[in-house]
Amino acid sequence: MLPQALVALSLFLSAVQPASALWPQPRQITTDQTALKLSPGFDIKLTGIHNAPKDLTDAVSRTSSFLRKDKLEALVVDRGASSAKVVKAAKSLKALRVSLTGDSKTVKSISEEATLPLESRSESYTLTIPADGSDATLQANSTLGLFRGLTTFEQIWYELDGNTYTLQAPFDIVDSPAYPYRGLMLDTARNFFPVEDIKRTLDAMSWAKINTFHWHVVDSQSFPLQIPGFMELSQTAAYNSRAVYSPADVKDVVSYAAARGIDVIAEIDTPGHTAAIAKSHPEHIACPEASPWTQFANEPPAGQLRLANEQTTKFTSSLLTSAASLFKSHYFGTGGDEINLNCYAKDEQTQAELTAQNKTIDSALDAFTQASHKALKAVGKTPVVWEGKQTSLKNPHKYSSTSTEMLLVHPVTLDPETLVLVWISADNVKSVVDKGFKVIHAANDYFYLDCGGGGWVGQNVLGNSWCDPFKTWQKAYSFDPLANLTPDQHHLVQGGQHLLWTEQSSPSNLDSTVWPRAATSAEVFWSGPGGDVGAALPRLHDLAYRYKQRGVRAISLQPEWCALRPGKCDLNA
Repeated sequence: MLPQALVALSLFLSAVQPASALWPQPRQITTDQTALKLSPGFDIKLTGIHNAPKDLTDAVSRTSSFLRKDKLEALVVDRGASSAKVVKAAKSLKALRVSLTGDSKTVKSISEEATLPLESRSESYTLTIPADGSDATLQANSTLGLFRGLTTFEQIWYELDGNTYTLQAPFDIVDSPAYPYRGLMLDTARNFFPVEDIKRTLDAMSWAKINTFHWHVVDSQSFPLQIPGFMELSQTAAYNSRAVYSPADVKDVVSYAAARGIDVIAEIDTPGHTAAIAKSHPEHIACPEASPWTQFANEPPAGQLRLANEQTTKFTSSLLTSAASLFKSHYFGTGGDEINLNCYAKDEQTQAELTAQNKTIDSALDAFTQASHKALKAVGKTPVVWEGKQTSLKNPHKYSSTSTEMLLVHPVTLDPETLVLVWISADNVKSVVDKGFKVIHAANDYFYLDCGGGGWVGQNVLGNSWCDPFKTWQKAYSFDPLANLTPDQHHLVQGGQHLLWTEQSSPSNLDSTVWPRAATSAEVFWSGPGGDVGAALPRLHDLAYRYKQRGVRAISLQPEWCALRPGKCDLNA
């Protein structure tokens, strides 16, 4: 038992130490105010897990390494120095015992669990850390759940005078995600990102329990993905011979992600955003690099697939299935956004084919989409598309006023299992779920990380980004996934994601653009909405500082004076 003086000091320190800094906040957690430190010989022990998968033992090793190397000091004015006596006298935790509940004879790896269909994944866990130094326990019914629990365990501890400690023992945590999909999209076509940058991003995602990497891998600007049977696409349309993702690179990224509980959903946007294909297959592309580009595309260069051409449809279906074979995910993105009608109107071949087939753009798009989706479903992939509505000059996406989207504009037939990314506005979610489709929130007015960076188009002195203003972490944190929906529609909401379109991003500013803002949607879709931004800010500071300790260059949210004094920089302080 602690001496009375130390008990009094402990109670005083509880008032100046930060609240539990876990991110995302567990769904159910109780703590107290007892100091506890890790024993010098602290060990994580897998109990009763025979032939433990390698990715689980690797995850344990990474957690052990973080506990040794994070060395994060508490975010208080004296960085924890006034806790020295309490920490020195604290009990020592010697072990964390990790075990699976249920039948441990059929153990799937983290990688296998992470790439199951959304409805089949289990990420729940329970974590108990007694205050008396007796062994802590982590239990789950899946290795994926154990991995999520290890991530939580890592965030509990601070460093002081060589001790790794907490002032909030005991911990009793029962946790599981509110939504199965929590993602981050990265566009690697407008600017190229080496594999090492993607891996660092995957690491940071896993620390916030983000479980989906939406890889917008190609676009009109470049085609960096090497696809077996279609190597000419990257050979002619990558920025250079080094700015490519080989099949080996893709395998590396997919494996690295899966071992960290992340599914990689690749996207090849069709029929729009495909100008790069004209470099090797001009026969398939309407209005390639047409000028002025503002009349033919939302961004330069113009060009989209000739959707009424039978050979183009076959080419696209084969391209998508070949690309999909590179990825473990049950899902594959086919886009469908920003289809420029003027491009097709001015393309003589498309007009001739529409006339010969007695089709409209709508019926041709329907047939094109059904063919490509049928091909993907035949190889076990569920399509993922963008929602949309007619854009106008009053609210243009980027600069074109002649683009449309599938689903909410065109009568395109989609399989009921199709996942629909709602990006134009959160207000469109109601229209999508009214049609019975599953929704992934991706609203630009909450989750676009590129907004507010200023205009990037040349000869446009007063230009702003199309989606001004800058989307703060507070804005994203305020999001309500179930707004305007009826209770019987709630099950259609699968989750949501932050997104980075990279017109003005590259490896040099990737970390600071994404982190820690992208972690806010992770908490919204893990813990559920309705969190208080005032209570969340100290925890988000803590996450950002921990990221920086681990080599991720997260941006500062406030002056450090504020970060060390929670609440003192609030507007009403």
